[in-house]
Amino acid sequence: MPLSAASEELERLSEEFFHVQNTVDPLSATLLGISGYDSLLPDPSREGSRVGVERFQAIESRLAALDPTELSASERINAAVLERLTWGARVDLQEGIWEKDAASESYSSPHSMVFMCVPAAAVNDAAAVDSYLARLSHLGAYFDAITNRYREALTEGRHSTRVGITRALDQLQGHLDLPLDDDTLAHPSTGPEVDRADFVERTTRIVAESVRPAISRLVDFLRDEMLPVSRDDEHVGLRFAAGGEFSYRQAVRRHTTTDLTPEQIHQIGLDHIASLQTQWRELGARVLGETDVSKILERLRTDPALRFNSSAEIVVVVQDALDRAEAARDDWFPSFRIADCIIEEIHPIEAKSAALAHYRPPAEDGSRPGAHCVLTLNPTERFTYEYEALAFHESTPGHHLQIATAQTMSDLPTYRRFLDAQVCGFVEGWGLYSERLADEMGLYSSDLARIGMLSFDALRACRLVVDTGMHHYGWSRQQAIDYMWNNTATTMSNVTNEIDRYIGWPGQALAYMIGRKEIERLRAEATAALGDAFDIRGFHGTVLSNGAVPLTVLEQLVQHWVAVTQES
Repeated sequence: MPLSAASEELERLSEEFFHVQNTVDPLSATLLGISGYDSLLPDPSREGSRVGVERFQAIESRLAALDPTELSASERINAAVLERLTWGARVDLQEGIWEKDAASESYSSPHSMVFMCVPAAAVNDAAAVDSYLARLSHLGAYFDAITNRYREALTEGRHSTRVGITRALDQLQGHLDLPLDDDTLAHPSTGPEVDRADFVERTTRIVAESVRPAISRLVDFLRDEMLPVSRDDEHVGLRFAAGGEFSYRQAVRRHTTTDLTPEQIHQIGLDHIASLQTQWRELGARVLGETDVSKILERLRTDPALRFNSSAEIVVVVQDALDRAEAARDDWFPSFRIADCIIEEIHPIEAKSAALAHYRPPAEDGSRPGAHCVLTLNPTERFTYEYEALAFHESTPGHHLQIATAQTMSDLPTYRRFLDAQVCGFVEGWGLYSERLADEMGLYSSDLARIGMLSFDALRACRLVVDTGMHHYGWSRQQAIDYMWNNTATTMSNVTNEIDRYIGWPGQALAYMIGRKEIERLRAEATAALGDAFDIRGFHGTVLSNGAVPLTVLEQLVQHWVAVTQES
């Protein structure tokens, strides 16, 4: 049966969005394992953003002109996903939040994206070598364009925060201080077909002669011109930057993929923190012999018996957790055939500003497995009870299962198989949902490890309060630190690192708990509607078999699954 004109146009728009998205943001394409974009770099200039906005607007206009009555049910879902993603990509470029806070947060900072994404490219043959060298040869100009963008923002009174600039300087100078033999940009992994000695000689020369001088110029500008006029710790919120209140509301909608307001999200966080008190007392009594929550938190922070002795111990804990989850996976999910997941330690230089863990997807062509990248630096500062929950979040049943599964869904439009931060509410909501799901699956090795689950639950709820507190209500950095310290078990260094991350990436931290609560709500409604016919494997298959989607679209998918199940 021939496709309708609307169906054909939707196919064209899906393909066009995939290409535009990955040419506008080719570093994310590399990180997501999408082939064909590893020679490119984004254009961080205002003009580059303007061109990108126009390209996305053109797609939005053509989408709006489609006649939905000519589309099938699956095509209408695709159109809804595409509409939200195109809007979000356009808003990111229009608002340019990163120029208002020169921080070092991986996904929000254009210079941090370089260090995270460029070395992740799969350099396995001659064509990949050429692509890598082409990208590397343009990195100097890329860093200079970032410097010019900051300069332009500064002349307009868009002052970054002092804490953000300081973190950026730490990261950038850290790379400059590395011996060239240890510079990650010059030493990506290579395949056996590559003459590594010749390749590294060429990459090292480019880094030394072009890339590092440009990084030095950026460092000088941040230190000498931006830092002296930076926003202090009393004014870290986006609301204190020009146009910041509107930008934050857009960021909230963008990252949660809902229409919740900052006020509503703030209250959700307060309510959730209150609801955790009983669980703290119950687990605290069993594990620590304590029922006073403040004493439980203090014990978790200070007891040396709850710290690791070596980096190797951390790796063993997360590998064992992944192994248990993989062994139990088919009882809770359809039998997805996906890429393997490995455990990889975060490079010490990246560790200075890194979260405790992150996930790197497998490559589309199978040349790279998925990776749970874990922070193992300074192991005696790391809590033994936290790393199992982290493993379930980042690997299986969390990000690895969700993202690697999406890559295999050949019946979906290509762009929907490779989504991550673009639909943060779904992706991070699934990761957080997985931490609690792991408890249902019996994966935690002890009640102490379950305290880690509870601790991360509190952390994500705190994010709702402190992120909106700073960026919407105008809290100081110290107010946010104090709130998180009083309501979580994490150390002061982790608290400050978390708060500084939220300062540098407004709204993103809201996605975790908002997304999880929506998945839980949909599961509860499906359970109530289906009764004995409810099947957890079917529910999880519905959630994961459509790739990552905005939360509003996920509701439509689950409701459709419930209706079909009721009819069968």
